[in-house]
Amino acid sequence: MNELQLLALLPFIVLAMASVIVILLIAFRLSHTVIQVVGFLMMCLVVFATWYVKDTLPKEIAPLFIVDGQAALFTGLIIFSVLVIGLFSYIYFEEREENPKEYYILLFLATLGAAILTISQHFISLFIGLELLSVSLYALIAYLRNRNNAVEAGMKYLILAAISSAFLLFGMALIYMETGSMKFAGIATVLGQAGASPLFLMGLGMIVVAIGFKLALVPFHLWAADVYQGSPSPVTAFIATISKIGTFAVLLRFSQIIHLQHYPLVIIIFSVISIASMIAGNILALRQQNLKRLLAYSSIAHFGYLLVAFLPGNEAGTEAAIFYLIAYAITLLTAFGVIILLSSRQREADNLNIYEGLIWKQPIIASILAIALFSLAGIPLTAGFLAKFFILSAGVQQAVWLPLIVLVLTSVIGLYYYLRIITTLFSSTVSTESMPKTIHPFFHISTYITLVIMAGLLCWLGVFPGIILSSIRTFLLLH
Repeated sequence: MNELQLLALLPFIVLAMASVIVILLIAFRLSHTVIQVVGFLMMCLVVFATWYVKDTLPKEIAPLFIVDGQAALFTGLIIFSVLVIGLFSYIYFEEREENPKEYYILLFLATLGAAILTISQHFISLFIGLELLSVSLYALIAYLRNRNNAVEAGMKYLILAAISSAFLLFGMALIYMETGSMKFAGIATVLGQAGASPLFLMGLGMIVVAIGFKLALVPFHLWAADVYQGSPSPVTAFIATISKIGTFAVLLRFSQIIHLQHYPLVIIIFSVISIASMIAGNILALRQQNLKRLLAYSSIAHFGYLLVAFLPGNEAGTEAAIFYLIAYAITLLTAFGVIILLSSRQREADNLNIYEGLIWKQPIIASILAIALFSLAGIPLTAGFLAKFFILSAGVQQAVWLPLIVLVLTSVIGLYYYLRIITTLFSSTVSTESMPKTIHPFFHISTYITLVIMAGLLCWLGVFPGIILSSIRTFLLLH
């Protein structure tokens, strides 16, 4: 490894160091506040390192990694998300009796696993990143072990994730047996010469099962609602955003190198999964009274939408997918930020009854949640609307008509349950449950400001997306 290759890996090295530094801070028995601030500064350093090394990209660190503009985009989105989740985590865990210090070790390790996925070009690095992410999530999901069905949620995720890892390994073994390579480019070379054999397609199908589990796509979605509900709210936000961004990043790179769109059977399979996810996710969300479960089923539908951008396999599809992930991540983090801010030591603010008449008690918080829900629904003047529009545009270019029709129809279904929550916010019946009090005004105010900024971002991206789109195109040229 030469100096330039080491420099390209600098953001990931700093991210790995963050976990080590937190371990040392815990060893010296420093307070939760110190660990939180140091962790925040380390993530800011990762952002700076990512910006610093962008002029050296693209850079291949053979055979496992390739650090290019696309990886930098996904890594930047992951780090932005963990910065926000880290802030939310402080006010969430400070009011609980469980010691939250070890939580940050697991959080940064899981983030490192997701970041490794964004630069993977080899099955070995894919498996290492995915397992580092999954093993950290087992503990994070069950972190509040005495409440909220946390242990049950952790066990469900553990068992099903282990099964998905077995599928992934078996699929990798079959593809290696057929092609003699575990590097994506090596596999593509063999396929270009000999074509896709039944054994390769079988291995690919098993990998799709593992990826489908991580993205909670139908029919691999059964864990999502229980895990979302049982996890601490910051961990739920992590699963809904960072975990899925990393997984989708490696799926997108694998598809680009292997040229999956050249195999009609693969396109049919992904089209069926996309359509099933859009339909099932929206229908299952219709009657939910728990906001976290509703967002779980909603996320199934949203990644069904995202697969519609994945299907064309062209540059427009890649740009649409990345813009959609940016809009989705900001929207979900905003929604979960409201849940975390309204949660107390005694209960999670996930029951819809808590939000009755919230606009009359806390108008700013209610307005922020309403903007996030408008964006999820794809209402004009929000980022969610333009994200869906770009997906439709990319799909029309390649004439993937059936998924596009299902996307439009299921988006109409989604309007119902999002607007149902918004009408609850404006209900004349005001919830009698008292709002939580905070003993840390700085972090409390910082969370308010962060939520206001992110709600503003959703509106800004919905009206002026040009800066983000041009940045996406600039980074994608570093390929």
